[in-house]
Amino acid sequence: MPFFAGQTLTAGQMERVQPRFFEGAASGALAVSTTTYADIPGATVTFDTAAANAKFKAEAIFDAVVSTTSGTNLMVGRLVVDGTPDAGGLAVYAMDTADRATIAQQWTGTLASAGSHTLKLQGACTAGGSGNGSFLQSDTKLIVTINEVA
Repeated sequence: MPFFAGQTLTAGQMERVQPRFFEGAASGALAVSTTTYADIPGATVTFDTAAANAKFKAEAIFDAVVSTTSGTNLMVGRLVVDGTPDAGGLAVYAMDTADRATIAQQWTGTLASAGSHTLKLQGACTAGGSGNGSFLQSDTKLIVTINEVA
């Protein structure tokens, strides 16, 4: 909805014009050793939008560690939007014996309907090596910016 010269704006319209920020920091580690994705505890944000077609930008930092005796594991993180994995890309890092890394990724998208929305991080490991990995609580974090139409 555009604003017109001389138009009286409502508080609700002004509220939707400014970006809103949400943060979901991991509250516990996620141990992974398979390609099956699982939720990273606490790395979730839930919020309401007042109008359809709100835009989001999600930024994630995955604190990953792996302990293997041989081979390479791919630690993989993804974003899930309202129960559906986002197709905008994965956070991937190849890790070998006793490796640790901070892996970043960004996603953008549109929330088609107004109402409650949940964005969360999930992790998995290819387990190509002979060991397992974890997404750690210490630095795994999801930051979401929402911009709504007025």
